[in-house]
Amino acid sequence: MTTGLIPGGQTPDPRPSSTRPPHQRGDLTGQGALHVDDRPRSSVITARAAASFEPVGRSVATARSFVRDTLQGWGFADIIDDAVVLTSELVTNAVVHAGTHADVLCLRSADGVRIEVSDRYPEREIPLQGSLATMGSPDREGGRGLQLCAAIAGRWGVEYTPTHKQVWFQLDLPDRPVGTRTAGPSLPADLLPLADSRVRVAVVQIDRTGAISAWNEDAEELFGYSADQVTGKPLTDLAAWPHTPGTSTGIVEALQLSRWEGSYGIRGANGRVTPVYASHLRVRDTDGDPSTVCLLVRDHERAVLQTPSRGPASDPATTSDGQNTDPFEVFIGSPAPDDLDGLLQRTVERARDMLDGDSAFLLLATDDETELEVRASTGLPSARQRFARVPVEAGPGRYGSARMPAVHEDLLAVPGAVPLLNGTGMRSVVTVPLKVEGRLTGSLGVAAEASGLYSNEEALRLQFAADRIALAVESARLGELERLRRGSLSFLVEASDLLAGTLDRDQTLALMAQMTVPTLATWCAVYTIADQASDPYLSYVLHEDEEFIDGIKSLLSKIAPPDPVPTPGARVWAAPAAAAHDAALRSSMRSLGLTGGPTHQVASGIGPTLATASAVGGETVVLPLVARNRVIGMLTLGKPTDEHFRQEILELAEDLSRRAALALDNARLYSERTAISQALQRSLLPPELPEIDGVEVEVIYRAAGEGNEVGGDFYDVFPISDGAYGFAIGDVCGTGPNAAAVTGLARHALRLLAREGLSGPAVLERLNSAILDEGARSRFLTLLYGEMRPQEDGSAELKVVCAGHPLPLRLRQDGTVEAAAEPQPLLGVMEDLELYEQTVTLDPGDVLLCVTDGVTERREGTRMLGDDGLADVLTTCTGLTAGAVAARIMRAVERFASDAPSDDMAILAMRVA
Repeated sequence: MTTGLIPGGQTPDPRPSSTRPPHQRGDLTGQGALHVDDRPRSSVITARAAASFEPVGRSVATARSFVRDTLQGWGFADIIDDAVVLTSELVTNAVVHAGTHADVLCLRSADGVRIEVSDRYPEREIPLQGSLATMGSPDREGGRGLQLCAAIAGRWGVEYTPTHKQVWFQLDLPDRPVGTRTAGPSLPADLLPLADSRVRVAVVQIDRTGAISAWNEDAEELFGYSADQVTGKPLTDLAAWPHTPGTSTGIVEALQLSRWEGSYGIRGANGRVTPVYASHLRVRDTDGDPSTVCLLVRDHERAVLQTPSRGPASDPATTSDGQNTDPFEVFIGSPAPDDLDGLLQRTVERARDMLDGDSAFLLLATDDETELEVRASTGLPSARQRFARVPVEAGPGRYGSARMPAVHEDLLAVPGAVPLLNGTGMRSVVTVPLKVEGRLTGSLGVAAEASGLYSNEEALRLQFAADRIALAVESARLGELERLRRGSLSFLVEASDLLAGTLDRDQTLALMAQMTVPTLATWCAVYTIADQASDPYLSYVLHEDEEFIDGIKSLLSKIAPPDPVPTPGARVWAAPAAAAHDAALRSSMRSLGLTGGPTHQVASGIGPTLATASAVGGETVVLPLVARNRVIGMLTLGKPTDEHFRQEILELAEDLSRRAALALDNARLYSERTAISQALQRSLLPPELPEIDGVEVEVIYRAAGEGNEVGGDFYDVFPISDGAYGFAIGDVCGTGPNAAAVTGLARHALRLLAREGLSGPAVLERLNSAILDEGARSRFLTLLYGEMRPQEDGSAELKVVCAGHPLPLRLRQDGTVEAAAEPQPLLGVMEDLELYEQTVTLDPGDVLLCVTDGVTERREGTRMLGDDGLADVLTTCTGLTAGAVAARIMRAVERFASDAPSDDMAILAMRVA
């Protein structure tokens, strides 16, 4: 930066001779012409300062300091804030957006100060289109800087040369006597503040213990106590302190502040309370011992001590031509950002510029006002601090100055006073509350790296700005909260529907992760716990970038899982970030040929450690998955940076974890019961079919209903004795588990009774008695039972009993089909049955087909396959093997109707080779 200063006297016009007159680009207010300076520049320029700034971001802060120091040296403190804000915007446009050097020229005259900001990009024109509403986005070069000029400056304009583009503005000085800090206008006597004939100002000094150490004569006159009566007594014995809801600040706390001003009462010697207006100043003597000096007047004489508010001359809410503007828009700029984050970010940038700070931050209060949450900052590591929470009330390491303005001259002397600034290098800080209707809604702070930079005057200025934007910030916050709550409800409804739509454990785990990433977190991992004696098992990992999944899974598998704590809510888990950092550090050191490394050891083989560290290196939280009073797993959420999870996101994740835990436990119970059911059903099926010499045997079985392996239909082929085999196919009334129970009884009873040497009719009669003995659980049963004996001539002799079952069909080699038995009564209905067996001889090449009624009763509308349809299909099976015959019958049944079968089906085909 290069600067030059020319004090005093008459100076020539500093503009080049080729400069064109200012451009008028339309009516920016809608109520008249643009305020372009069409007069000659002031004939007397008393001082001039110039500087040039490089096109780098830090030049903006340097330009602010240059303008502030220049105007402070000229004694123009009243217009410093406005000049700094405007210069900051215009220099930003030049060095950041235009990307060129910025030349700043300050001119002092009798009327005020003119500041010119030039860049070296004349082709980049200012896009003015007639009104403030059409200036475009506030983030564009021609946007908010020019809007602020229109709102704050007395006159401003834009000038072009072949090599430069210049934006200038002029700020007029308030009409005040020279040398005064602040002054009010002359008033008629009847408008002056009312006071007694003699104004008495009580001067009371309070030592570090809170006791009165000095008491002047005016204090004796006001309150009736002599100095001897009150010296050494605590001021709290005399003060009647108002307990205002929402302030939580008593007189003890007020006496500890560097400066305080306000009203309370003093109990006099006569017992009455005198309302007073007080101004406190904290001082220290030459020995470093602190005390507080209190100036007190009667409350109706408060004008004697009360700090005057900013007068109309310095109020930027009124333009030079008398038009009123919105003070909120003057501070924030117009148009204001629509979203809360944009509004907060604009606020901290304006606050930093206004007080010429190095950083600024804004915190919003939680609904219960017990904590403050970092929502915006500039000049600080925002990614590390964003959404961090600190308590409101005073205490060790807490943010104790949230409810009232506070100034810290040096944070090194009071470490931990503002936890947000720990380790940032900031030393001076001023913080003010944001309040709406007396309720704390947030806190705004500005900090600087130099010590002793801020005083109570800066706190009042910042408080004035905070009061401008408090209502708008609270309105935007409530709007964001309402949108977030509506989105949360919609998210939870959709999540509940998806989780309720599946009972598959693996699919439930995948849904949990997919609903979490990227809506709630950048990556997540799900741990499951099989039982109370088992350790957590890493079951699923998901990252929004699939390339990181394997690295995260490898990393998490090599560190101890989080403890399965049933306490609800999210807790921070630091192990993944620490492990990723250590592994990446070792990898980097190995690549440099170095040895050693961190003491925290992680097994090698994590994979791309640097990429994994960048993906897992942020905050990680763990939420327990609790179902039916048992921890069945943990849901882990992570971010790649130190940005904290918002409390609303964590609450939403907690709601999701409760639903997901119940869905996961339901899936587990369903899987367990399905496994048990399938094991029991498989126990009801016969073992592998026996090998019969000279006879091919094939079975096709289909149980109706999803997940059923056994229904009401059953079959069996088993050896009875040497050379003899039993076969059976039956159908129990109904389907499902109840029918399957009778199926198991029938199949095992048939094997047992047949191997006792009983004939076919005797076997079925005893089975009938066993079914009837089941009582209310009994069901009637149709059964085809037979015994087969292969003969030496290649034929097979069958003895068959058909108890109410569809008749078996015999296919001869010539293609003829006939019934191989006669119908007899079914089982499970009558006690006394008279059954008989029939003998059938199958010649070589003959096929015996046995089916259940699920085959013959296959329907399509009013059509039914029936016995005749089955016989027609069987006639086409001449010359086929037993397996081919069974397959062709099944295909014919499936094709007969488009709907899925509603009844169990069994097909038993036997062919004599």
